[in-house]
Amino acid sequence: MLLKDKIAIIFGGGGAIGGAVAKAFAGEGARVFLAGRSIEKLEAVVRQISGAGGRVEIARIDALNKQEVENQLNEIVKKTGSIDISFNAIGLNDTQGLPLTEMVYDQFASPIITAMQGYFITSAAVVKHMRKKGTGVILAITANAGRKPYPNTGGFGVACAAIEGYCRQLAAEVGEQGIRVVCIRSAGSPDAPGVDEVFKLHAKNAGITREAFDAGFADSTMLKRLPKLNEVANVALLMASDKASAITAAVVNVTCGELAD
Repeated sequence: MLLKDKIAIIFGGGGAIGGAVAKAFAGEGARVFLAGRSIEKLEAVVRQISGAGGRVEIARIDALNKQEVENQLNEIVKKTGSIDISFNAIGLNDTQGLPLTEMVYDQFASPIITAMQGYFITSAAVVKHMRKKGTGVILAITANAGRKPYPNTGGFGVACAAIEGYCRQLAAEVGEQGIRVVCIRSAGSPDAPGVDEVFKLHAKNAGITREAFDAGFADSTMLKRLPKLNEVANVALLMASDKASAITAAVVNVTCGELAD
């Protein structure tokens, strides 16, 4: 198993991406701790993981609250002795569908502030534990809008670019402590509820059907399709494993060729 007996915490573990990654990690032997604000969503993921024989626990915490994050990490370390993997998949509270010049500042800035606050708090807290063991992996998730501009995406693309920049600098600072930092950049998975809502919005703004929007987006990729949730989760699994032990400060392209590196 790729993650046998590894200890992993997933912030935003009740969301579509966090849940998919949690199931992938647990399926490969990790003991998974899910953190999020909705107990109902977390419990839904627990049922799937437990039903498949995986090990999982949950805690209701806000990743933007430094004390709650630190308390939860301390509890995990008391139980297990360490934290090997941290994955941040919190929602960014972004507003899309409007040109920048028609947005109010708070709509634009909200995802950027949320991203930086959430990633800074969680990574700073988890590094304190990982450095004691001299090893660890910190994972992030962004979208293709972090590199390529798309109209009417508000502050979302800027937030993604900020996350990627933050991960690069963090990697440079914690590498000598044995900690790797990797960002996964997706083109958006149509089978994720949040992506589905955003795609519907952009299709409406473009005056086309959702089917036509999906087809056009897929046609812009080299593989002529968009990545599924399980595909994104599988890449996160690989990056978290020792099979990727030489990879850090990287943004891994999971866009089905919508972007080329």
